[in-house]
Amino acid sequence: MGRYYYDLHVHSCLSPCGDDDNTPNNIAGMASLSELDIVALTDHNSCKNCPAFFDAAAKYGIIPIAGMELTTSEDIHVVCLFETLDEALRFNEHVDNNRLKIKNRAEFFGNQRILDENDTFVSEEPYLLSSATYISIEEVRDVVASFNGICYPAHIDRDANGIVAVLGTLPKELDFSYFGLHDGTKIPYNSEKYGIDENRFLVSSDAHYLTDIRDKSFYLELDCEGNDPATVRCALFKLLRS
Repeated sequence: MGRYYYDLHVHSCLSPCGDDDNTPNNIAGMASLSELDIVALTDHNSCKNCPAFFDAAAKYGIIPIAGMELTTSEDIHVVCLFETLDEALRFNEHVDNNRLKIKNRAEFFGNQRILDENDTFVSEEPYLLSSATYISIEEVRDVVASFNGICYPAHIDRDANGIVAVLGTLPKELDFSYFGLHDGTKIPYNSEKYGIDENRFLVSSDAHYLTDIRDKSFYLELDCEGNDPATVRCALFKLLRS
């Protein structure tokens, strides 16, 4: 077994609310300085900066996870993670065809920059990424699973776009295996309140600025050793599917 420090919820400059300095290389560099092992890039409703992040992560010895913070039709944020980059990009196409298309106003909402492996500007996402998709909270697990991914409600301890904030509770019939938290000190409270094992909470930064990325604190025990990305991702997804 190996111990791997993680952050499974980080935004790049592709997210309209993400700082322009949150480039793939800067995120990987900050993660390395923070002594993290596994980092997931989870921009709002898009995976288009994940290819560049995978290349950047390789330079810094970070194990990259391709992900997305999807906004359901109820305006609930859900972290979606994929074992391979190809699966994530196929899911990205599906989401792109199933979301509200409103022209982004960069001067108001923020830039949505797609970069390459050298952090060179490639293009600007034209439609606002923080808008809701047509995927409901009831169907999101099955939709993500059809692309061989896993998902869980993001930051259930926050007022904005958390499942508890929107629905008032955690409906048991939704049957998620994991739940995201922003504040790790709230694990005992949420565990007792909702009857969820403490090991079923994943604490991540939801970083929109480089300074939001935290020093290593929360970790997962995975059935592997070393830092081969494919091996560690396989072990991680085996755990998350359990």
